Amino acid sequence: MLKPEDILQKLPHAFPFRMIDRILEIEPGKKAIALKNVSVNEPHFSGHFPSEPIMPGVLILEALAQTGGLAFYSLEEKESEEIPFLARIEEFRLKGNVIPGDQVVLEAEVLHVFSKLAQVKVLARVGNEPVAEGTLILAKGQMEGA
Repeated sequence: MLKPEDILQKLPHAFPFRMIDRILEIEPGKKAIALKNVSVNEPHFSGHFPSEPIMPGVLILEALAQTGGLAFYSLEEKESEEIPFLARIEEFRLKGNVIPGDQVVLEAEVLHVFSKLAQVKVLARVGNEPVAEGTLILAKGQMEGA
């Protein structure tokens, strides 16, 4: 059985676009809970906004999509070349700011699977406060050149 850090390495994202630092819990094909430690040294903070750094909402969305991809990922698939991609945002709401020093808990629950598509409910929170939530559609596909 793969360890959470092994699963994390299967994501195609690399620095600076890997938005997950650690997997806290995973139930393949059902749910994943991950952690993002927000550092003032992340490149987007130099421009968003220099005097009052706030993590861009699109990066919170990406972190949730990556967590959803982990939930959609199945350990039973043998070294598949297919990886989950964000295919559609059904609904998404930002509910609060994420700032340097925050720890964001990212939760994803697979609601429905349709062949190579999954509907995933996502929630990001800092402490007990929700900062983003929504429903995403993820699709499994092959990376170019893989």
